[in-house]
Amino acid sequence: MQEVHAAAPGRSIAITLPDGAVRTYGTGITGLEIAESISKSLAKAVIAVRINGEICDLSLPIERDARISLIKREEDAALEMIRHDAAHVMAEAVQSLFPGTQVTIGPSIENGFYYDFARNEPFSTEDLAAIEKEMRKIVEKGAPFTREVWSREQAIKFFTDKGEMYKAELIRDLPESEDIKIYRQGEWLDLCRGPHMPSTKHVGTAFKLLKVAGAYWRGDSNRAMLTRIYGTAWRNDKELQDYLTQIEEAEKRDHRKLGREMNLFHMQDEAQGSVFWHEKGYTIWLALEAYMRRRLRDADYIEVKTPQLMDSRFWEQSGHWGKYRENMFVVPDVVPNTEEGGKVFKEEPKHFLALKPMNCPAHVQIFKQGIKSYRDLPIRMAEFGCCHRNEAHGALHGLMRVRQFTQDDAHIFCRESQIKSESIAFCELLSKIYRDLGFEDLKVKLATRPEKRVGTEESWDYAENALKEALEAAGLPYELAPGDGAFYGPKLEFHIRDAIGRSWTCGTLQLDPNLPERLDASYIAEDGQRHRPLMLHRAILGSIERFIGIMIENYAGKLPLWLSPVQCVVATITESADDYAQEVYDMLRKAGLRAELDVRNEKINYKVREHSVAKVPALFVVGAREGTDRTVAVRRLGSQDQAVMPVAEAIAALAEEAKPPY
Repeated sequence: MQEVHAAAPGRSIAITLPDGAVRTYGTGITGLEIAESISKSLAKAVIAVRINGEICDLSLPIERDARISLIKREEDAALEMIRHDAAHVMAEAVQSLFPGTQVTIGPSIENGFYYDFARNEPFSTEDLAAIEKEMRKIVEKGAPFTREVWSREQAIKFFTDKGEMYKAELIRDLPESEDIKIYRQGEWLDLCRGPHMPSTKHVGTAFKLLKVAGAYWRGDSNRAMLTRIYGTAWRNDKELQDYLTQIEEAEKRDHRKLGREMNLFHMQDEAQGSVFWHEKGYTIWLALEAYMRRRLRDADYIEVKTPQLMDSRFWEQSGHWGKYRENMFVVPDVVPNTEEGGKVFKEEPKHFLALKPMNCPAHVQIFKQGIKSYRDLPIRMAEFGCCHRNEAHGALHGLMRVRQFTQDDAHIFCRESQIKSESIAFCELLSKIYRDLGFEDLKVKLATRPEKRVGTEESWDYAENALKEALEAAGLPYELAPGDGAFYGPKLEFHIRDAIGRSWTCGTLQLDPNLPERLDASYIAEDGQRHRPLMLHRAILGSIERFIGIMIENYAGKLPLWLSPVQCVVATITESADDYAQEVYDMLRKAGLRAELDVRNEKINYKVREHSVAKVPALFVVGAREGTDRTVAVRRLGSQDQAVMPVAEAIAALAEEAKPPY
């Protein structure tokens, strides 16, 4: 123990460092002072302090015993602060260049930040260069971030007098118990919870403003339309350039663009959030679904089908009505009015039907049909279930965020003693499927109990420990995601990384001891008494729509041959080869390959270019010579070369390559 900071008698606190060392300081010591007590070089390098797991300003006084760690700018934990501070710098730059602009809300987000501004004339992309230039000036000045606590009345008056009506509204809506925190950077200030780095200098210069968009105030379409400016910020120029390259590559791979070029699907305003699958897109769907069914069959799942519409009282019993009501499509239950010849609501004011947003309560109903014995467990019940969720219009994004989607959903009803083995088996199944689909980089997170939840603390303790043990037994490293579990139980999140480094969360495994209790599911145990089964909610692809979108972008449209909607096109060089082309086409179809015939009166280079844009993996080019020799000139997508092969050999090789994983 070492006394470093002057302490009043009886007012010492113990500070535990990451290496376990304990130092004694006086109350009110700050993170910066602790860094200075360790070394001057450390004090120059740190930007924040983590106190009992919470990131705080270096200047925040520590009043009681605490476990701390000091955060340097090069650490991953610094990224969110860099982006948060960059948002403040952008807001100052905007108000400096465009007086009268009101700042509203500006958080850090994944890979960057944004700020919403209120201005009579909306910003455009032409304004971004000037704002960036002003931001660099502010960073160079290096004004310190300083934290102040104001009274509610003082803060409301200040922002109202300044014409910042949006900020005044935010303050009025804050809980009475919450401190009104103000952060200054030089002469400029803003309402903010913090924390912030020591100065604007720490933001660095590895930032860029990306785009301008419209955004309703507080996400309410009935409120004012604001201008949102998006930016990105990183620790160094290399990280920034890598991200900008990733964005450029992502634009090329955008599944919406490729979907049009490959004629896979479309979406339109008359069915917002729902997909019109074209023949070729639906072919991908069917091939993927058939593959998943084979895997489920081999893993001893049964497949079921449940209703789309179910009574609201059913959802109330399951607990979903209270948690997800605003995200559910609700249909009033109407009955014929024989006297008036019209239709009226049933007498019960809250009697509604709802389109199912998930499949789990319906699967419990199937489990409850008939008496189940412990010998029947585990029951692995799968469904490619169509679900509906009332996503906000502004959140919809191609196949990635829709309102109608299909889950590769399943629920495993099991005994306590089977949780570990079932969880291990699921992890192995999921890993195999992801490898088959081209995703080798897998990370796992264990999401623990959220603030709002059902069930006892004991049941949550048990469920979280059971999933930890399963991960350890399966040999899967994992990270904790505190508070991110479902309201009914903890979950495992499986994150896959695509070809350009983006991470996607698709698979989940959730241990639920609560839903079987709420819906009165039971089985007869060895003791002859009724017991509650435990329920594992699990998905691998998640939304099939979204997973197809991810795959299109991961492969840049060049899907594996077994998934390609058109596996081969037979294209003619000359009209004299039409009959032979038809014969080759028929042979391809007989071999089980998805083929098309192109005998149009167009030049072969035009045909090659068109089918390349459509991402057709193989092209069999035939002319008069190929017809005479019984050969085909094989061109593969992405290659300028072609190989002349006997037709039977070429078809056999393609058919072998097109076999789906088994």
